[in-house]
Amino acid sequence: MSHDLLQALAIFAAGLAAGTINTVVGSGTLITFPTLLAFGYAPVLANVSNNIGLVPGVASGVFGYRAELTGQRRRIVRLGTASLGGGLVGAILLLTLPQGAFKAIVPVLIGVAVVMVVIQPRLAARVAARQQARVAVSHATSPGARSGAPGGTGATAVAVPVSAPAPAPAAEAIGGPVIWVLVFLAGIYGGYFGAAQGVLLIGMLGIALGDTLQRINAVKNVLAGLVNGLAAVVFIIATHVDWGAAGLIAVGSIIGGQLGARIGRRLPPWGLRVLIVCVGSAALVKLLA
Repeated sequence: MSHDLLQALAIFAAGLAAGTINTVVGSGTLITFPTLLAFGYAPVLANVSNNIGLVPGVASGVFGYRAELTGQRRRIVRLGTASLGGGLVGAILLLTLPQGAFKAIVPVLIGVAVVMVVIQPRLAARVAARQQARVAVSHATSPGARSGAPGGTGATAVAVPVSAPAPAPAAEAIGGPVIWVLVFLAGIYGGYFGAAQGVLLIGMLGIALGDTLQRINAVKNVLAGLVNGLAAVVFIIATHVDWGAAGLIAVGSIIGGQLGARIGRRLPPWGLRVLIVCVGSAALVKLLA
């Protein structure tokens, strides 16, 4: 088997893994970017080609999570503006700052991303605990919980219609100014590099919004897709792209996006995390060598 074919298969496999991981949690760039570096791609070219290649995979993951997106249109529109603005700024920074700056900054970004992947379980546990507390408070203060016969135990309580709960305030439903600014900053990071952007978004959205983790993950996929998509448009217009590598990553990530949406949540999280940390650490060694 020729070296070129082995390289193509490796890049395709990296795209497949990245598409799956991005849909489940986000940090697939820590698979594809180091793979391109290992085959001799210059860091900025690898980052640009990787970003473009992963866009179809993110779109595939969004489609796979379409059921969880129901009823979240206003939230996505509001926060989507932050992601688009941040993604544009990040992409422009990548193209305008000297390549030497990217080479100096990217090891730090990879190190931060690896740390974020390591602490993600603890972050997810805190988000889940916060959401459970919200649900408990909501149940305790609902009309049904307080209704009961005067002075009695509630056994002869007057029936209270339990229709849909009262709509949440707009700031809670779609996010206030603080979460908008945080999503904007995450967009800058995502447009510039993007590794573990999904981990950042899940943590911020999970703390700020009262919703299930699966619905938050669906929103995360949309926001990350907006950042990557806008950055990809900027890169296509303004700089050189290795379309061979981008195409292989795209095909793999599309398949991976569907795997992530359907069966990715059944994969052992620790296995994915170990793989990401190992690949990210290898990239750090290569960049710092």
